[in-house]
Amino acid sequence: MTQRQQQNRLFSQQYKQVQQPQEQKRRRRPFSSSSSSPGTSTTAHHQQQSPFFKCTSRSLIRFLFLTIIIYLCILSSWINSTSLSSLPLASSSSLQTTDWRTVGNNDNNTNNNNNFVQNDDGINNTYTHNNSNTRRNSKKKLKNKDTKPTAIDRIKPITIGVASTLTGCSSTDPYVDGAAVLKYSLDVNSAKFNTSQSKYIYENIILYHPNASHCVAQMQHSELGYILMKTETPINVDDIQGDGGLRERIVTNGCCGEKELIKLESFRLTQYPLVIHLDLDAVINKPMDDVLDFMLDPKRFQASSELRAKVPLMWREEQIPNQVEFVFTKDYNVVAPKRADKPYQGGFFIIKPSIDTYNEFVGIVRSGDYDIKKGWGGKVGPFHGGMTIQGLFPWYYQYLHPGNSVELNRCIFNNMNDIPYLKRNNGKKICRTNEEECEDCRHTNMTEVVTFHFTICQKPWHCLEYKHQLDNFRLCRQMNKLWYTMRSRLESSWGRTGKGTGSLKPEHYNGYCREAGANGYERIQAPYGKPLLSGG
Repeated sequence: MTQRQQQNRLFSQQYKQVQQPQEQKRRRRPFSSSSSSPGTSTTAHHQQQSPFFKCTSRSLIRFLFLTIIIYLCILSSWINSTSLSSLPLASSSSLQTTDWRTVGNNDNNTNNNNNFVQNDDGINNTYTHNNSNTRRNSKKKLKNKDTKPTAIDRIKPITIGVASTLTGCSSTDPYVDGAAVLKYSLDVNSAKFNTSQSKYIYENIILYHPNASHCVAQMQHSELGYILMKTETPINVDDIQGDGGLRERIVTNGCCGEKELIKLESFRLTQYPLVIHLDLDAVINKPMDDVLDFMLDPKRFQASSELRAKVPLMWREEQIPNQVEFVFTKDYNVVAPKRADKPYQGGFFIIKPSIDTYNEFVGIVRSGDYDIKKGWGGKVGPFHGGMTIQGLFPWYYQYLHPGNSVELNRCIFNNMNDIPYLKRNNGKKICRTNEEECEDCRHTNMTEVVTFHFTICQKPWHCLEYKHQLDNFRLCRQMNKLWYTMRSRLESSWGRTGKGTGSLKPEHYNGYCREAGANGYERIQAPYGKPLLSGG
């Protein structure tokens, strides 16, 4: 018998010894004064001694009762600490995931992850954004018998880096607004707001070129919560070797020329187990846990068809590698369907940071192994953005280091509402993925989309009129409204009204658009993270 069991037995014996005299007294004690027999010696003695026995017995019982309660509290605390200490750390190999999501089949289904009760446009205003509401919701869940907290829920969340880049400023693109809404959409789908839906929290970094210093200055000393890192282009263009034309043409290639290469700085953020790169014109609709879990421990997903089904792989028949260093989506609209060298979309990717990988990328660009007619290594390119990220990544992961990267379904991650096929003059449709039948991302249910990228749908701050309710742009409208809903709730959390003064489709834009076009957009006003001095 253990010491703790002996103590329990001793407490039990002592408690019984005290209780037995009390029970005997209760049995002897008359129910009322009228039923007693005055004059008997037993009753007289009882009446004479009762105050003493009553006081002593009750005090002893109370003392023992309090002692037992204190002992049980100490025992419970010891058991909890023992169970927690036996758990593995929150590492890639130990964390088990549960699919909390219920994916709907139509626009009116409820998105349980974000608490969005969706109407015809996909959203209404039932979402609670602040921490006090989250705590109240958590208490309600704890009362539900079907939702019991476990020790794994108390493990410290894992911090993931989220990097975005700015290569310059634009008078028509308020990227501060984009950054604010992007971060808020990340936070509401993370453990920061609700530990029951995610085990991850996100730390946002903006890698900005000196040319973007002016727009980034608005974010300094603000409450937006971004880490600002000024970075030069990792390669001096004059140092690029070779005679294939890379040195002469890279400065005008793609959207941003050689400055696009500052996205490579994400590989140097080795303080994080994973880094997600997201352009600032994106919004997060659901937690990303399944893919993050997958990258941290792919072997678990190899062994379980149930876990594998949770990851939206583009090609489900392909084998999962033992190590996943890079996940991405492709931009199938840029090249012909039969070309093997499809560009990787530069607005979204997830990496395992590595200084060695970073240095190798820099070395590849500096070597200038690029031909203006045949691309990188004579195999990848040319196409839009092919001299920088969109061509450099497929050259590295598909040809130089194959077998450690995975392509995700572009309808679920980094959805851009792109057209999936080409139309010939004879009316025949050819899938851009070179499949017989292809998925149309324009018709993906909003509840299934994890991240959305405003490219084909145009930037949300362009205040589109949406005169024609075309079905092919249904998802564009839904995600545009989601962006404005996020902005409204973000400003409400700052103590503002969450409404603008504009009159263009106020039910959609929440008053943040005065008229159609970028000039009609009402920008988020400083000071960020605080109520407006005017009370708006």
